[in-house]
This record gives sequence, structure tokens and C-alpha cells, in this order.
Amino acid sequence: MSKTVFLFPGQGAQAIGMGEAFYNEFPVAREVFEMADEITKSHLTRLCFKGPMEDLTRTVNLQPAITAVNLALFASLKSVGGDGFDVACGHSLGEYAALSAAEVLRPEDALWLVKRRGELMDEQAMKYKGAMAAVMRMAMADVEGLAEEIREAGAPFYKGVWAANHNADGQIVVSGDPESVKRFGEEAKGRGGRAIPLKVSGAWHSPLIQGAQKPFAMELESVNFAAPKKEVVFNVSAKSEEDPQVMRENMSRQLVNPVKWHDTMMRLVEEGATRFVEVGPGRVLSGIARKLPEARDFEIYNIATLDDLEGWMRAR
Repeated sequence: MSKTVFLFPGQGAQAIGMGEAFYNEFPVAREVFEMADEITKSHLTRLCFKGPMEDLTRTVNLQPAITAVNLALFASLKSVGGDGFDVACGHSLGEYAALSAAEVLRPEDALWLVKRRGELMDEQAMKYKGAMAAVMRMAMADVEGLAEEIREAGAPFYKGVWAANHNADGQIVVSGDPESVKRFGEEAKGRGGRAIPLKVSGAWHSPLIQGAQKPFAMELESVNFAAPKKEVVFNVSAKSEEDPQVMRENMSRQLVNPVKWHDTMMRLVEEGATRFVEVGPGRVLSGIARKLPEARDFEIYNIATLDDLEGWMRAR
């Protein structure tokens, strides 16, 4: 049986003005943004709509901001009957919106958790300066091998470089301290690859931020996780899970472990997914889906604008 998958983006999808049209059109979207302002005790809505980008992209602001937009768009979809899906997946931060869509987390709990997640990650980034780079033209095994070589060359504890995201074949992100990431780029060039530095404030999905894991695990324990109403495939395992405690552990591990997005997409294809709908700002995840060898057999949609929503409702 064909499956419909809702994909929720994470950091990197942001744009000034994201979600504003939905805020103006749908009362349920306004409720989400007002909730986000209250939970963060900030003018998060104004930051999403007006910027400045420099403030929006600070991880303490960006994590609740993107989550608010993801949740507001999903709530808008739901209000017009457009939320029919079989599986929910989110890329890194986007996993919290996926858990809310599957009714594992209440929207307010998802927003609280990403607020704390952003704060704790930012604290670690202040302690251990980090960098990330997108790697092109290298297989995952080669990226992992080169990263291990650099770590074994004598980098002290809490320094080094690791594979952080496996988004697609030939599209991988590495994370680590700036010197190690720079060295990785130099070595990759000599092996036919290319590493493009990313504008980030920390070494996400690496041991450099493992100091955030224990306190965040305590935050996760304070929030109710319900059994999912729809299937959720998790970043850390590329597998679905129904046990609330295991889901909590997955979200704790996600902080310092690679995002297995390619494995997730492959699993979904094997299980019969043929319709992918990216719900949130940007078009990163739908773009990855379009590059899969099987993409000619897929229906792929974005819901980032009101026009997108209208197109999706006509196609259903």
C-alpha cells in the first residue's frame, strides 16, 4: 500500500517572513505563534516575520522559531483537512514537529523542549568552539574513514571531526572543532571531494556538545511522551519506535549522534512510501527526495506558502 510521508525541516530552512501568511490566514497558526511567544518569553513571532536574520539564526532563537513555523503550518493543514499522512519524519530539530504531528508530544511541550535544547546547545557551543561543513563527492564510508584518521592523528579529547548528517549519497555534513574541520576540507580535496563551510554556531551532532545531553535528558523526562498515533521514523536509528521511553532516549542521543536521513529515506521507500510532503519553511528535504533514484515514481510536494497549500489540497 502506498504511504504518504510528512517531512519537517530543521535548522537551515529559515527565511525572514516564514509563516507570516499562515499567521494572517489561519487562527490556529496564530495560536501556535502566540504560544511560542509565551513559552520563550520573547517576541519570537516578530523575529520570524521581520528578523533581523542575525538574531533569528542564533540557535537559542532559531530552534523554537522553526519549530513554531512547522507546527503552525501543520495546524493550518489540519484545520482544512489536509493532514492525511501515514508516517512523520523530521530532520534533526524537525523531529520535534514530527512527534507533535504524530501526537507523541503536545505542541506546547515540543516548543518547550526545543527552547531548552537550543539553550543547552548554545551553552556548549560557547565552551567548545565548533564548525561544520557540507561534503560533496565522497561516500559516507570515506567521510567516516577520513574523520577517524584526523582524530587518530593526535587531536586531544573533545576535539576532532565526525560525520554529523548523512543526507543523501554524496551529500554529507561533518562537525567538529574549526581546526579539524578545516583539515578535513584540505584532505578531502586531495581525495576528489569538496567541503563547504557552513554558517553555524556550534559543532552539532558531535561529541563536542555532549555536555548538553545529560541535562536535556532530564528535560525529556519531565515531559509526557504518548504512544504515536502515526508512525515516526527516528534520526538516530532510521527505524520507527512506539515505546515512549525509547523515544525519549532517541531524542537525547540525537544531540550527539549523526542524522541518518539517507537511511531513513531508503527505509521509507522500501516500505512503500511514494508521496512526500515537506511541511515547513524551505525546500531542502523535498529537494533530497527528488534526487533519489526512485524519484520518478514519487509525488513530492512542499507546503511553505499558501499557494503550496492550495496545490496540495487540489492534489489530494
